Amino acid sequence: MFRVKMCWSRVLLTGWVLLVQLQCLQAVPIGIDKTKIKEPEKTTDGPPVSTDTGLHYDRYLREVIDFLEKDQHFREKLHNTDMEDIKQGKLAKELDFVSHHVRTKLDELKRQEVNRLRTLIKAKQDLEGGNDIAVDHQALLKQFEHLNHMNPHTFEVEDLDRLIKSATKDLENYDKERHEDFKKYEMMKEHDRQEHLKTLDEGERKKEEEHYEEMRKKHADHPKVNHPGSQNQLKEVWEEADGLDPDDFDPKTFFNLHDTNGDGFFDEQELEALFTKELEKIYDPTNEEDDMVEMEEERLRMREHVMNEVDSNKDRLVSMDEFLVATKKKEFLEPDSWETLEQNQAYTDEEMKEFEEHLAQQEQDLSQRADDLQKQRDELQRQQEQLNAQKIELQQAVEHMERLKSQNAAPPPEVHIEGNPISEMHAVDNQQHIAPGAHHDTYQPPQDDYQGLRTQEEHHALQEEHHAP
Repeated sequence: MFRVKMCWSRVLLTGWVLLVQLQCLQAVPIGIDKTKIKEPEKTTDGPPVSTDTGLHYDRYLREVIDFLEKDQHFREKLHNTDMEDIKQGKLAKELDFVSHHVRTKLDELKRQEVNRLRTLIKAKQDLEGGNDIAVDHQALLKQFEHLNHMNPHTFEVEDLDRLIKSATKDLENYDKERHEDFKKYEMMKEHDRQEHLKTLDEGERKKEEEHYEEMRKKHADHPKVNHPGSQNQLKEVWEEADGLDPDDFDPKTFFNLHDTNGDGFFDEQELEALFTKELEKIYDPTNEEDDMVEMEEERLRMREHVMNEVDSNKDRLVSMDEFLVATKKKEFLEPDSWETLEQNQAYTDEEMKEFEEHLAQQEQDLSQRADDLQKQRDELQRQQEQLNAQKIELQQAVEHMERLKSQNAAPPPEVHIEGNPISEMHAVDNQQHIAPGAHHDTYQPPQDDYQGLRTQEEHHALQEEHHAP
């Protein structure tokens, strides 16, 4: 997985000239012994497909180059200008002489790039939650140095000059960033190992340390690694990869065999491919002790070393002439031994200490942030509970009002007389006003019993008056 993530950077192009080399260029003619080597078939399918530079403005850069290459005057100037003049901006001045059609297309490309950058700025603002804040695009566009943001409509000499210088600088810094990323990777790996040891008891910790030392020794036990770019290293590729007799080694033929795109140069990808045999001596993806991330770092170290020794004009390409000159040097014939990564620790003790302090500060900041978020969550939950309680009270009040309204609007209960609904109040009033002898269905005691009861009550009252003092 780590190899997939990191290998893509090996195909980086380097600045304006490197991108141009991937266009239609003729290979340098090289004499080949056809009795030993079958000459590669020539294809006429057009220029090789350019690989992504890794720059965030890669598409814009590539499209600008493609259209400038269509202008004959500019194309001639481009191929007759050396890297140093390009860096100093001399090539950019030739923009004034390109055709109107090309200039019009370049204007369109610039407007599209400005719109893309504005979209990125807006997307970043949305992610940070600033939807209601007005965006000053002109101010924010200053951070992008590969174009003149003050003139978003037309592509001028300054735009070409900025594009060349930005691409050159960014690509030159890319390897430095890779080294820094690898250093952080190694320090994090050691940090995690130490943290794991803290979780073990004394016996388990001792076993873990012994296993760690065993893996280190096993990784360091490998065949001798040839000095990258030396005669011995290239002869080994010639013999094992190409299947040729090492006694017949010929630098020109070797160059032609491994200039895979036939453009007359070793680019970074082609150069790094030469180190595969050496790396296989040290790293095996099936071995526990071998780290494939470290293998890619070793590949990068080898490529940088050869570039520093061979690339005399520092355009990050190795031409045929540069390669042949290097094969005549003493360093090529009698190289020093090559020290691999296990012999060169990626970081110092001081860097590891600073890294640990940085991690501790990050952990503290994250913990504080987590506490703040928990407090905010608790407060939001409390407010939600209050809102729910208020909602319940409001619902109860509404229900109470509805019941009162329903009771006030309801008709009084009804009684039935001879099957006709008559309200109870009206029935009482009717009983009080019924004329003597009127017929109704309400119950009345028998008249004789009623009169007898009244006579007894009157007799009892007379007796009480008689005995009264």
